[in-house]
Amino acid sequence: MRVERTGLDGVLLFVPTPHRDDRGLFTRTFDAALAAEHGLDPAAFIQDSQSRSRLGTIRGMHGRSGRGEAKLVRCARGAVHDVLVDLRPGSPTFGRSQAITLDDATFITLYVPPGFLHGFQALTEQTDVCYRIDREHDPSEDLAVRYDDPDLKIDWPLPATAISSRDLSAGTWAQLLDRLT
Repeated sequence: MRVERTGLDGVLLFVPTPHRDDRGLFTRTFDAALAAEHGLDPAAFIQDSQSRSRLGTIRGMHGRSGRGEAKLVRCARGAVHDVLVDLRPGSPTFGRSQAITLDDATFITLYVPPGFLHGFQALTEQTDVCYRIDREHDPSEDLAVRYDDPDLKIDWPLPATAISSRDLSAGTWAQLLDRLT
């Protein structure tokens, strides 16, 4: 497994090397020692969650106020167009977004540090996304920006087929910036 930096400050990709043979494959999806080498505390990730989405579904753009939350995100089945937006005012990449494809062929795990909006669109008929999160969920800290906010300029690859009512009623990037300052 190797670790790659992305165009957003602090965001990492953990890229495994799947071993394939006539039975199928085997791959490591997490390595505590490697995570620690790159400044992460493996024991800090206290909650694992999984979502299942159908083709075209968009989930996001979500974040947390306060200390935020760090997460490790991977696609266990299918593929997603995963999007991050840096909402840390002092960051050199503040306001920038980046899209990464996560899928069940490469098994890449995305490390998202605290202070980011995160969302994804399912690119396959059945998509399972797994999250390892470093904090318990506190609904009072939830942040959300509409997936199609014109200021974010997110280029979703497919027409949206399903979006939660919560995500449809999310505020704008400008409203979130006012709330954070």
